[in-house]
Amino acid sequence: MSGRQLSSLIGLQVFSRGFTFLLNQALFRLASPRAFGTAAIQFELISSTILFLSREGVRNALLRVKRSQDGSWNAGNLAFLPIAIGVPLALATSFGYAHLATQETRTQSGFYSGIAVYAFAAVMELWCEPMHNQAMAESKTHVRVRAEGTGVVSKTLVTVLVLLYDSKAEMDGALALMAFALGQLSYALCVLLVYLSHYGFSALFPASARSAVNDEIFRLSLTMTSQSVIKHVLTEGDKLVLGWFSPLRDQGGYAIAVNYGSLIARIIFQPIEETSRISFSRILAPPAGKEALQTASNSLITLLSIQTSLSLILLVFGTAYLPIVLPVLLPRQYLSTSAPLVLNAWVWYIPVLALNGGLEAFISSASTPRDLNRQSWWMAAFSVIYIGAAIQLYGWQFGDTALVYANIINLSARIAYAVHFVSSFFSAHGARSALSWGKALPGWRLVVACCVSWAAVRQSERRLRVLETTARAGAGISILMNKTVLVHVATGGTLGCVCLATWWFTEGRHLVTRGGRPKTE
Repeated sequence: MSGRQLSSLIGLQVFSRGFTFLLNQALFRLASPRAFGTAAIQFELISSTILFLSREGVRNALLRVKRSQDGSWNAGNLAFLPIAIGVPLALATSFGYAHLATQETRTQSGFYSGIAVYAFAAVMELWCEPMHNQAMAESKTHVRVRAEGTGVVSKTLVTVLVLLYDSKAEMDGALALMAFALGQLSYALCVLLVYLSHYGFSALFPASARSAVNDEIFRLSLTMTSQSVIKHVLTEGDKLVLGWFSPLRDQGGYAIAVNYGSLIARIIFQPIEETSRISFSRILAPPAGKEALQTASNSLITLLSIQTSLSLILLVFGTAYLPIVLPVLLPRQYLSTSAPLVLNAWVWYIPVLALNGGLEAFISSASTPRDLNRQSWWMAAFSVIYIGAAIQLYGWQFGDTALVYANIINLSARIAYAVHFVSSFFSAHGARSALSWGKALPGWRLVVACCVSWAAVRQSERRLRVLETTARAGAGISILMNKTVLVHVATGGTLGCVCLATWWFTEGRHLVTRGGRPKTE
């Protein structure tokens, strides 16, 4: 995957998340925590279950399908497998959830119709899969950027407009759940229409010219699909546990916190993980010689080096300045929910999330079916670790932050497994010397700069009594107009620039100019 394609995916995330961030400020103020919790936690779980279990394994397997000599890409009818899986899965998931939902959830206006619309929207998205996979295989990233960018904007606009109508008509939230459902439907419709405008209606149906199915890729897709069940439990386990332990109001608080906390993950880490998976799949495609292994090692260590360095800067300044940002960022009705505590925990979760994503992109690209079966057993063990940690932390009165800390424990175990897998992979291919984990850690100059900055920021906070000032100011943008707070923010901003400059001039620019070779210090 080229730098231009990566920048396109990041650009998509920046635009869509930036635009929707502004609209979401209105959305969060229009929707009650109860309605938002139902839509963002429970309805989104229905949608993600259908989509992830139907398409994730097939997507990863199709990355290994090579182009023919004339540059064309043919995955056969395998590209339509997600649709065959998705339709019965959508029916089973919808009926199962409607039966198991709590009485508090079911009594909300628009509950059953909202489930139906979310399931239908998920099936509509699955019709895009053959076109999505072809666009990614042909490096037509601009098609995906246009489709998903249009969809995200449409989804947010429709949701906000319906909520506005509900508010103006004084319907007391009667359309709240349907607002989110119609927004999801508009997203799926826009994505489908953009893909159809590029590939035509013939792409919606299997054709005899595409009927051949590669048996090896088919078996790999089934293996990855079965493994995605465990991955889905790990990915969405927080929503499952949250629905069991927390009232709808706190589910709304958790959802808004995750919405804000995951901005960095969605804007930067998700595109990097996707492009890394494609890049590693191509580099390590058989037969992979020593040069390809060296290139893969350099790319992986470079990725991890950037992630660990920027994560260190995030921890230093994120933990210090989040208490100032929260009263400005969160709507007043969410300040009394679990949202502030969950966001504080998310600062520690983001670095672990980034490292796990990069390492699992490599595993997905380098694994054989045997490796994936072995990983499935480990993923099952990680699921037990996560669920057990979450329940225990809830028992210790951690509240909804238990889910975040349990995820940190779970991802740490997955990172340890991934490091072992990568080391074993290079050793098995006689290229163990090509891998140097020490070079993935931040350089000592950056560590010193961050330590000095942390001490200076904490001293500024105590000397200026920033937290007391923030508590007296209440909520809203007026907090940032306070002179004491402004001085403290300026101090942090200056020190943050110093840390970034230290990283860039000692490590960052060398990683870029060397084309992805890791630092040598």
